Formats: sequence, structure tokens, C-alpha cells
Amino acid sequence: MSDKYLNVAFIGNPNCGKTTLFNAYTGANLKVANWPGVTVEKVEGSFKFQDYKMKLVDLPGTYSLTSYTMEEKVSREYILSDAVDVIIDVADASALERNLYLTLQLIELGKPVVLALNMMDIVEKRGMEIDLHRLPEMLGIPVVPVSARKRRGLDILMHAAVHHQDPSEKTPVIHHHGNRQSRHPHDHHREFAMVYSDEIEDKIDVIKDRLKEKYPDMFNHRWHALKILEGDEEITKKYPIELPEGFVCNYEQQIINEKYDFIEEIMDEVVVHREEKAAATDRVDAILTNQWLGLPIFLVIMGVVFFLTFTIGDWLKDYMALFIEFLSDQAGTALESMAVNPALTSLIVDGIISGVGGILTFLPNIFILFLALAFLEDSGYMARVAYVMDGLMGKVGLSGRAFIPMILGFGCTVPAIMASRALENRHDRLRTMLVTPFMSCSARLPIYLLFSQAFFGKNAMIAAYSMYVLGLAVAILVAYVVHLADRGKSQYNLLIELPEYKAPSARTIAIYVWEKVKDYLTKAGTTIFIASIIMWFLLNFGTGGYTTEIQQSFGAAIGKVIVPLFVPAGLGYWQIVVALIAGISAKEVVVSSCSVLFGIGNITSGEGMAALGAMLGDVGFGSLNAYCLMVFALLYTPCIAALSTIRRESNSWKWTGLCIVFQFGIAWIASVLIFQIGSLF
Repeated sequence: MSDKYLNVAFIGNPNCGKTTLFNAYTGANLKVANWPGVTVEKVEGSFKFQDYKMKLVDLPGTYSLTSYTMEEKVSREYILSDAVDVIIDVADASALERNLYLTLQLIELGKPVVLALNMMDIVEKRGMEIDLHRLPEMLGIPVVPVSARKRRGLDILMHAAVHHQDPSEKTPVIHHHGNRQSRHPHDHHREFAMVYSDEIEDKIDVIKDRLKEKYPDMFNHRWHALKILEGDEEITKKYPIELPEGFVCNYEQQIINEKYDFIEEIMDEVVVHREEKAAATDRVDAILTNQWLGLPIFLVIMGVVFFLTFTIGDWLKDYMALFIEFLSDQAGTALESMAVNPALTSLIVDGIISGVGGILTFLPNIFILFLALAFLEDSGYMARVAYVMDGLMGKVGLSGRAFIPMILGFGCTVPAIMASRALENRHDRLRTMLVTPFMSCSARLPIYLLFSQAFFGKNAMIAAYSMYVLGLAVAILVAYVVHLADRGKSQYNLLIELPEYKAPSARTIAIYVWEKVKDYLTKAGTTIFIASIIMWFLLNFGTGGYTTEIQQSFGAAIGKVIVPLFVPAGLGYWQIVVALIAGISAKEVVVSSCSVLFGIGNITSGEGMAALGAMLGDVGFGSLNAYCLMVFALLYTPCIAALSTIRRESNSWKWTGLCIVFQFGIAWIASVLIFQIGSLF
């Protein structure tokens, strides 16, 4: 028997466990973040089930198919295409009421839908029960309880998808609706799960008849009629029709309200004891999402994260530094014994090993930081931060949803900028792209560690932590100033599903941390490696060829031309200027460049940091200068990868150029202000 093919689309609200379920089938090691807006593109996977070759597609998390946000547009366009045979709607059973809105929209599309009820264990913990016999009767689709995390019900779910692929074979719909009577000539209650008031059904019939006349081959005339009645711009433009004079198509809010009325009816019939036991989540949220306590608690938690990053990370970093020092010494000795050309020896020892090795010594700190962030994400806390920030973000012209990319920016600016797709309109996405790079990404951490420990001693952790607070403050301040200069633009409120607090999954955390560490190591082996070689060349070659006098190098010449611009910011040292320029390739390169520029082989060791502090101290570079350097590194132009992402997401070279100039300008202004004010004391 030859294999048959079946295309299955996974869709659901953010935080419903959809991607985890997708991974359980495909084995894909995807990032499973615990806040909305991370999966912004469809991801494909495949596996074999019985005699079927299954193609699975993980669509962006979305609350509806209204087609406001980019996730909604991606999901709706794909589902409406011929590429989908069966839709699996993954719903969080513990938040069934909110999840059912998307379910009803999917059913109305007219394609085969299977409802996967995930997180049933949470339902049981809350003392609730779901009638799995009555629910499919009311919806007219198969309903399968599953556990994505525990890999339960997977075969049954896929079996339901295989046997429900024929849209003509519908599950009978059985509604009671109490004593409600309808005068509508058609018995829609036997035909459709979602039936509206007689007023709306009459208007649907009028539009549907006009659509059948003009577009007889159209798929699902009823759904298109509903969209036109809602005033959906995309459908209205694509399928124009003539309607009776005075016919109004502005029933979106009424249609939404009637959907939620039906959802409430479903909940009353199928969920038992839903009000009897309050969830522990609600009690914890009363504190963590408190109007006054939420933000201070977040700052304290991040402070603890940095305490762990510095204490445990530095302890491990010392061993890494010793290994890099040993490797450098052995390589130098071996090359000298082989009488290798001094220039090549310098390239390998001073350029590659010192440059790349200096970055690798910070790997323990990076590991601790990502481990802590992964724990906070998977526990369900980070979504609360976006909720807490909604009020503040509203004052600067953005919704709390815009804070989601900003939080992601603590890890890496690239996915943070990509997550701006979750915002409702292009204007808000561009503004979010403008301020997100101010959030301190992990690539900047080595810079903070190096200069804070070299110049601030016991206060190093406080100095480094202040960068994260300052980055957040600058991002919000800049957003506010842009908002004042651009009033009248649309604003949107935050709609976010706060996930249940749960014990973080060791597997999810391991995948997250490994992906971040792998990216860090990959960058060290590519971008930083190449940048270290380029930096070595600039510092060891001049107009006269190879030179051991760094003052005669190309790098010195470039730095000395630009350095006057940096003098007001306390950064009037050509070596520092050259290191910052090199940092545009990747922020970690600032550290490796300093190693090469100052000729300190193991700059991240205790002795190396002391040598750096002494060398810079001799030329008048003190703690205030170091702090200004950290501020500049925090705020100035992001790395090449981030800039290319801004270009791709904005589809505008002009906007990308504006971001480069704007962020450099903000960094310069902030550093100048801090240095000039600090110099008065």
C-alpha cells in the first residue's frame, strides 16, 4: 500500500502548549517561550502515522482570526489555503472560556477541525471537570484530551485528525439553548455550532445570496458573509458585492458579543465546579501583578539573577581564564620552538587566542544568565511582567504587548526585533524596533563584567546591574518622547493570556539554554574570530607594512581621527574608540579588541583586569570613564545581525539608517551628560 499524505495545521492561543505538542510529534527542538508573540512564522515538521505521511505546521499563537496582527494574518492566510487538510486547535483546558473564541472562528471556516484539550492536569488540580461527551455535541467537532508535556493522548489525537479529514462528514450538533425560540426560516441550530440572533442571521442570508450569485465557486459563502458583515477590509476588497440601499456592515462587536454569550452557555453546560476552587495562580498574581508592587518585585528578581550571574559565574570564569592562559602559553611556546614567523605567531596568540579566548571566558556568566531567564520564562512569570508594564507602556503610546519584544531583548536583540511582528500595526512595530535595541542583550554582558570588575571592585555587580535598569529607562523615555512628537496615532490595549504557574520543565530549559550557548559559541567561532583577525591586522600593519609599534598602525590612525568626537563623553582614547567601532560587528568584540589593543593576553583574568585598570589609569581613565563606556556600549548602534533584522522587518533602508544614527546619538548624549555631570563632583 502506498503512503497517503495529510497536511495538519496546529493553531491555538499563546501559551496553550501548541509548540510543545508540535515538538512531541516532530521531535523539533524549538524554543518554547512562556509569553505571546514568539512564534511569528509557521514552522514545518513531518512524521509517519499508520499509512499516512503527516506534514505538520506550527502556526503563530493567536487569539483570533480577525487579521489585525501579523500572527493573525499568517495563520488565517495559511488556513484558508488549500495546503491544510485538517486543523488541530490546541486549547488550554484550564482557560477554556477564552480559548473557545478562536475555536468558534475556526469551526466557521468550514474546514475539518479537531479540538485538542491540553493541560487537563491543571483542570483537575483546580477541582474542575470537563464533560467530554457534551462538549463535542455543542461544537460539532471531535474533542481529544491530551498532555503535551507528558506526551499523553498523542496517537488518539492524530487518529481523530486522520478520520475527520472529510469536511462532508460532520459531527452532529446538539443544542438545547433553554427556552430560546427562533423565528428564522432555516434550522441553523442543527447545521452550525455558532448560530446568531435572527437579525444577524437574516443579514448573513442576504449577503450569502449575493455572494453565491457573483462568486458561485467560493469556498464557504457563510464565512465570507460573516466577514463582510463584520466590515473585514481584506474580504470586502477581495469580494466586492452590491448590497441593498441602507444595508449596514458594522456588526463586528455584536457578533463578538454573541460568540461570548454562546461560550458562556458552553461553559455552564460542560464545566463542573469551575467556581468552587480558586487557583493558586490568582493568589500569587495578587502580589506579582499588583499595581504598586509588580515593578519593584521584577527589579528585585532581576537583581537576584545578576547576583547569581556574578557570584557563581565569576567563580567558574576564573577556571576558564586559567585554561585560556595555559592554551595561549603553550601555543606561543610551540610556535617559537618551530621558528614560526613572528607575525604569524602574533596573529595566532595575540589575535585569535586572545580575542576569541577572552570571550569564551565569559561563557559561565552567560550560561547562568540564560539559565535564570529560562527558569523565569517557563515558570510563567515573564508574561506577568508584560502585564505589569501595560499601564506604563500605555503612557508612552504603546501597549503592554510592545514590552514583550523588549523583555526578549535581555537575551538577544535579533529575536526581540522579530517579535515586534506581534504588534497590531506597522507604526507601532517601527517604534518598538527603534527602542528595543536599548535593552541590554547578553552580548553586552562581557563588556560590563570586564570594566565593572576592573574599575568598581566590590561594587561591580551594582554597576553592571544598573546598565539593565538604565537601558529599560532609556527605552521607555525615548518611546515617550517619540509619542509626544507623534500624537494621534492608533493605540491598542494589551490582550494577553497569563499562563498557569508551573514547575519549569528541565527539557524546555535545557533546550533554551543550549540554543543560546550554541549561538554564543557559534558567534565566537565566526564573527568574533573574523573580527579578531581584522583587528589584529589593523593594529599590526601600517603604511610601512608589519609593525610592532601600535601607534604606527592603521587602527591607531583611524582611532585618532575619530577620537575628538568621544572626548566630551570621557572616551577620548583612540584604543577605546577603535574597540567600540569593532563592537558593531558583535558587541562581545569590544572585549576581544581591548585584549589586542592593550596587549593583555588574558584580559578577563584577575591579573588581566588589574593590568587593564592600571594601564588605563595611567592615562587618566578612571571609574567615571569606565561607567560612561558601559553606558555607550549599552545604547549605541546594535550589532550587524540586529541591523540586518531591522532592515528585513521594516523593509526599509531609510528606517535602518535612521535607527543607526538615532541610537548612536542617544548613546553619545547619555554618555556626555553622565561624564560632564559626574566631573563636577
